[in-house]
Amino acid sequence: MHSKPIVATTIGDPCGIGPEVLVKALAEKADDAHHLLIGDAQVLADAIELTNTPLDIRVVNSVNDATFDANCLTVLDPNSLDRSHITVGQVSAECGRATVQWWDIATALARAGTVQAIVKGPINSEAIRLAGFSPQGAVNPGRTYLFLITGPLRVVHFTDHIPLRDVFKHLSIDALVDLIRLTHRSLRNWGYQSPRIGVAGINPHAEGDEERQQISPAIAVAQADGIAVDGPVPPDSLFRQCAQAQYDCVIAHYHDQGHIAVKTWRFEGNCAIILGEPYVRASVAHGTAFDIAGKGSADHRSMA
Repeated sequence: MHSKPIVATTIGDPCGIGPEVLVKALAEKADDAHHLLIGDAQVLADAIELTNTPLDIRVVNSVNDATFDANCLTVLDPNSLDRSHITVGQVSAECGRATVQWWDIATALARAGTVQAIVKGPINSEAIRLAGFSPQGAVNPGRTYLFLITGPLRVVHFTDHIPLRDVFKHLSIDALVDLIRLTHRSLRNWGYQSPRIGVAGINPHAEGDEERQQISPAIAVAQADGIAVDGPVPPDSLFRQCAQAQYDCVIAHYHDQGHIAVKTWRFEGNCAIILGEPYVRASVAHGTAFDIAGKGSADHRSMA
């Protein structure tokens, strides 16, 4: 039995900045959890050399074999990456195949309760497609939702990677009520005593059929539950109000509505969490940055 929760983190695409930012983040020696890395040990050794980081590597075959200390990276390496087929900074089917396998291992550990949280290093969707897989979507409207955090902004997305025309197919009173309740519960679990939630409108000035027929009725139901939720609020005002601490969290309806606000505020240091899973699931809010991979200049604040 370990004294701290175990966080399993996949190292990301080996040809991108994932291994580098992971090593840099762990070099700061956060001691609030035990960190189990999943991926290729030699790739991590290369990242340690690149960043001149004073860390060692311990390779284990299972979580049961794992021991943890601040100066050593504990790595679960399935020995499945063929490094002769990859070049840092380039898209690779081999990397795509490996990242899928590593994430499947992390997910299985979380579902079994062997680890208490999982974190996904930056992956490349094109590499995953080249390997013959579909990109690993994290959001399933009605079950799981993307929650982005940056500075004072916290934004939950009702939908994510779907065409804008399909957003309206998912919008319903019941679905939105479920998301408001889930957001409220999650914020309370994270220490917000009475979280204040603002729900965005979906039409200009939050005036349209969707606001009248789905969004406003859903908010009324949640308010009757005792949840401090307002809306629909025009999106051109809502994100500014959240940044100024009028709200603790915003619910956006589609990808760009939320992402533009988050990435306009700041591009570095952002974090993504998936709501709706029975375990903590998080990732960095950036990609593989092949253009700077292998140069040692990647910003690690999102991973940290």
